[in-house]
Amino acid sequence: MQGDGAHFRMTNRNRTERTRGRAARWRGIGTAIAIALAGASLAGCGGEQFQKGYILPPGALEQIPIGASQDQVLIVMGTPSTVATLNGEVFYYISQRTERSVAFMPQHVTDQRVIAIYFDKNRQVVRLANYGMKDGKIFDFISRTTASGGQEISYLAPLFRLIGGGSR
Repeated sequence: MQGDGAHFRMTNRNRTERTRGRAARWRGIGTAIAIALAGASLAGCGGEQFQKGYILPPGALEQIPIGASQDQVLIVMGTPSTVATLNGEVFYYISQRTERSVAFMPQHVTDQRVIAIYFDKNRQVVRLANYGMKDGKIFDFISRTTASGGQEISYLAPLFRLIGGGSR
């Protein structure tokens, strides 16, 4: 009989060790799964970039020479975001790039542009401008000049406040 009791204790001990071994393995697998899920959810919180408004096709401005017709501009650039009349018509193409570092956080403006194509009374291109903000001022990245007073700045300033103010 003593032999049977010793066998029972050995079998019971082996079962206990196997159960502990399985539990430790499952804890290890559970920890690995939890780490993988946490990593995947944090990866979804990485920085995001957004493009709003007009997306300028690569090389589009180079396809519009001074003297080009309004129809040529429409073919290359598409429909403008807005149109104004300043000593002839002006087509404005408005865009904004924003980013946020973590999901569910507010977006911050990284770049905002207004591409302006100026026409004379005969609907021919007389000037191109690519306006953006530089040192807090409206700057033309084509002529490398700061927009000055007059009708032009009185029309551009509200556009930059409009596109810049909504997402801050």
